[in-house]
Parts: sequence; structure tokens; C-alpha cells
Amino acid sequence: MSNQLAVSNTQAVVGNFTQNELDTLKHTIAVGTSNEQFALFVQTCVNSGLNPFLNQIYCIVYGGKMSIQVAVEGVLALARKQQGFKGIDVELVHENDDFKYNPASKEITHSVGFPRGKVIGGYAVAKKEGFTDVVTIMEVNEVEHMTKGNNKNMWANYFNDMFKKHIMKRAAKLQYGIEIAEDEQIGTSSVDEATSGYRKEIAPNQIEIAEGGVIDYEDEMKKRWSEIKSKQTKYGLSEDGLKNMIKINFNQVAKELTLQQLVGLSKLIDLESNKKKPVEPVEITFDDLDEF
Repeated sequence: MSNQLAVSNTQAVVGNFTQNELDTLKHTIAVGTSNEQFALFVQTCVNSGLNPFLNQIYCIVYGGKMSIQVAVEGVLALARKQQGFKGIDVELVHENDDFKYNPASKEITHSVGFPRGKVIGGYAVAKKEGFTDVVTIMEVNEVEHMTKGNNKNMWANYFNDMFKKHIMKRAAKLQYGIEIAEDEQIGTSSVDEATSGYRKEIAPNQIEIAEGGVIDYEDEMKKRWSEIKSKQTKYGLSEDGLKNMIKINFNQVAKELTLQQLVGLSKLIDLESNKKKPVEPVEITFDDLDEF
């Protein structure tokens, strides 16, 4: 009988990613990507030093197009690596606050009174040793489109936190020169062709799909949740079991999941169910090593 060698999934195969991690990434955060898109996403993570498992970077796929997004956690992670990093201060301004900003001196005076009233704006100050502070100031009306876009549920439920993150992200990019190719639509046919940054104007509550069509984000969310509930019944997955799966894999509660994460969750339920079935161990012989 030939000597046999069990395949190891714990050694790093791309950057610091092990095969197990790549498999998990493909079926959760990067679910729906083609092999070419997935390779590009992983390489972007490796080259930038961002960790998708820490919510620093993620990708969204619709109609064969992939968009790579860097979260504020990712921007801050890169900023902290910069020599001279001195932190980023961010505050929201309410209608009853006393706020003044001098663009020439970059001096901010901000006093708070109670009741503060509704949020009307915000600002962030990014500091770096040896450089002038970068001050980013925004009014609420500048992010109104966010409350109607693809992530509208998060903006509706956690507006203050989302607004602060948005301002902080802008300031960090300006101060620390962090530039990562994100928001580009990466197609399946050719990675080189897809990096042209094609974008089409669509309604805020719609998402582009293949051949110029669109889908309604809210309707698609309901469809995915219905699919997940059906699988719960089919596989006998309890509500606590589902909540635990969401917590472990996405570190969020159910109502905070994005459409992309719901697609990944649906796939995970299938994978967990298949694990209950006997699976033959994967092995290769020493003769097979000639292929490598």
C-alpha cells in the first residue's frame, strides 16, 4: 500500500491565510465571488495588511460585479501603523451646542448644553506628528443619501455611530494618505477589464444586477430572511442556534446583518447541515505530489 499524507489546512497558503481561513472567507464574507474575484480580494487583503475577519475590509457582489470596501476599522488600523500617528478625535454637534470653527487657524470651540437636541453635524480632527491637523466638518444633510441607500437600516438604527464613523474615515484618509482601491466594480470575465471603475446611477433603494437591471434592496432582504427561516425549519435549527451562528461568524446581531452577510449566512446553514453527514477524509499519495 502506498504511503499516504493527510492534507493540512492549518498552514498559511496565501499571506497569513490558512486553507481553512480561505474556505471560510469564500463561503461567508466573500460569498458569491468568482475564483478571479476571490483571488483579487484576498490579494488586496494581503497587500494592504487588512483583516476581513476583524471587519476591516469586505466585498459585495451583485450581478457578477464585485465591490471592495474598506471599513473605518480598516482605515484606523492602517493609520495606527503610520509613523507619527497621534489619534483621531471625532464629535457630533447638536442643535443646542455652541460650535465655532476657524478655518484659518483650524481652531474649534465646542461647548455642550442639555438638552442637546437633534444632531445637525459633526467633525473629526486627525493628528500626525510634524503635520498640520486635518479637520473634517460635515452637516447632516451631506449624508442624507446614506439613510436611503443600501445600508439604510444601519443608518436608521445607529445614525449617530454611523455618522461619526463616516466623518472619521474621511479625516483619516486625508491625514495619513491611505489609498486603497475600493468602490470599483470588479467583473467576472476579466479582472484587468473590470478595474475600469464602471458605475451606473440607480435609485437609492435599488441595486444594480446583470445587464443593467436593478433589484429592490428591501425586497431582497425579506427574500433572504424567508429563505433562512425555511432552512431553519428544514434542518431543525433553533433560534438560539441561529443567533449563535450569526454571533460567531459575523460578530453582529441579526437585525444588523447586510444583504451580503445574509447570503453568506444562508450558505453557512447549508454547510453546517452537511457537516452532520459522514465525510470521507481527504488524502493524497506521495505519487500525487508530482503534480505540484
